[in-house]
Amino acid sequence: MSLSATRQAVAAAQRIVVKVGSSSLTTTEGGLDSERLSVLVDTVAKRVAAGGQVVLVSSGAIAAGIAPMGLRRRPKDLATQQAAASVGQLALAHAYAESFARFGLTVGQVLLTADDVVRRSNYRNAQRTLNRLLGLGVVPVVNENDTVATTEIRFGDNDRLAALVSHLVGADALVLLSDVDALYDGDPRKGGSKVIREVTGAADMVGVDAGSSGASGLGTGGMASKVAAAKVACTSGIPVLLTSSANAESALGPADVGTAFAATGNRLSARRFWLAHAAGANGRLWLDDGAVAAVAKRRRSLLAAGITAVEGAFDGGDVVELLNPTGKVVARGVVAYDAEELPTLIGRSTHDLPPEQRREVVHADDLVPLR
Repeated sequence: MSLSATRQAVAAAQRIVVKVGSSSLTTTEGGLDSERLSVLVDTVAKRVAAGGQVVLVSSGAIAAGIAPMGLRRRPKDLATQQAAASVGQLALAHAYAESFARFGLTVGQVLLTADDVVRRSNYRNAQRTLNRLLGLGVVPVVNENDTVATTEIRFGDNDRLAALVSHLVGADALVLLSDVDALYDGDPRKGGSKVIREVTGAADMVGVDAGSSGASGLGTGGMASKVAAAKVACTSGIPVLLTSSANAESALGPADVGTAFAATGNRLSARRFWLAHAAGANGRLWLDDGAVAAVAKRRRSLLAAGITAVEGAFDGGDVVELLNPTGKVVARGVVAYDAEELPTLIGRSTHDLPPEQRREVVHADDLVPLR
């Protein structure tokens, strides 16, 4: 069978990000499954031995802490989750270090919170650290820092984190491993669902029900989060392969398994990617049709005349979402005014404004149209 260009790109990727979910590393009772972790490490080490660079984004810290703490199931309250993570993260890192050592490979643990990619300085620091680890031949193992993350700043799942890290390190491909072998147009457990082998654009996702949560109860991300992560990566020029951890060897080999998502966009600069996908939005600006055409199609600066309404509490320099008249987000950008300043300016021509307020509301250099 001839492989698609997307699968060939994944197979040939020199720098690759691999994300593995909690259910692929732990038992349903909690605690690490050392055999499955070793099989994953075997596969990653083989890719490294072939000359590749691999960043492993690994869930499993909270799940790994369940059994040692005597808990019966994954805790729901944040404080206990953080406590479980502090116990489980140590066990997870130790297990990876020992397993990779069989191949003479050193592991570096990198714990991130959403704040580390929302803040530009933290984003650049994380980027430098990961690139240096890879340059030194170390296998970075990345996880969300569940021990200190709060409800407001959590990534929510490591699928999105993996997509962000893929751009952060300039990855050539992203592989998402879970407990499902591919993307289906419905719930594969109910029967009658058809597997989708290739996703080349939005048309291939019409009618697909990706659900909303995982089945194991150990993780936070289901198929919906994986599809969303694939979209973030693909629209930023990174091909994605989605399959089960049982297919890891093939996924990191010929890439002839699972569902392949083609890269549909161009590589974004670090700043534009940060604006589009990583930065948190503190407010919303509603635009008229003329302003939508200017910022979303021609990537022009947003002027006060094109704004119809303002939402949120934000300061100049914050990131805001730009909405069309129907409420669809068409762009994101860095606003030049505080929220309190804008109500008296919106809808007014630049020439009608005082000289000190004749600047753009969102400059074109600080704006990213969204597909």
